[in-house]
Amino acid sequence: MIELISVEKAFGDNHVLRGVNLSIPKGTSMVIIGGSGTGKSVLLKSVLGLVRPDAGVITLDGKDVTTGDRDAFLARFGMLFQGGALFDSLTVWQNVAFRLLRGSLKRPVAEAREIAIEKLRRVGLKPDVADRFPAELSGGMQKRVGLARAIAAEPEIIFFDEPTTGLDPIMAGVINELIREIVDEMGATAMTITHDMTSVRAIADHVAMLHDGVIQWTGPVRDLDQSGDPFVDQFISGRATGPIESVR
Repeated sequence: MIELISVEKAFGDNHVLRGVNLSIPKGTSMVIIGGSGTGKSVLLKSVLGLVRPDAGVITLDGKDVTTGDRDAFLARFGMLFQGGALFDSLTVWQNVAFRLLRGSLKRPVAEAREIAIEKLRRVGLKPDVADRFPAELSGGMQKRVGLARAIAAEPEIIFFDEPTTGLDPIMAGVINELIREIVDEMGATAMTITHDMTSVRAIADHVAMLHDGVIQWTGPVRDLDQSGDPFVDQFISGRATGPIESVR
């Protein structure tokens, strides 16, 4: 469904992506791992068309993501942002229904609110949360609201940017389970970037490791512990010594 072919991107002298090749089949969950600053977010933004690659091609269903109707293209995506990225001045339900209240996906207000409350229920939040403001919620509840917003428009593709950052281990486990359940239920194609190996094992069908601007290894999550790749082995074990240089 999503394919990257020899994708390159540099910012001045900083060559972030150096020829990324990656295929994400329809209806599967791909998790991209790699150290901080390896270009995971740049890769995600490139797929969304927010960053234009210097070279290479990114296609969605065989069509270049940089061409065509941008609104129709973006309407196919949902996104759970790392920090939640909720709008402080909007109520919870207005945050969840943000895309349903404007643009090509616009619905009547009453219908948008009803959909928002249903999506809140799906992520384990009661209807009385709908009229609160984000500041009144815990970090875990805010993350659930972000997840409800990501699925509100029934997207075909969902991106998860560090979905468990800032959460305690129990809440992180809850979010991981919700993501896996929702992706399976919707039959969505998912792309996640994370450092959290617990999330990787809970969410992924396939894993790709981005290092030094290229996909160092990719394969089914069941093969992760026997990848035979020294970069992957060092990363998943958290060892300071190995081919990945640590900054001291």
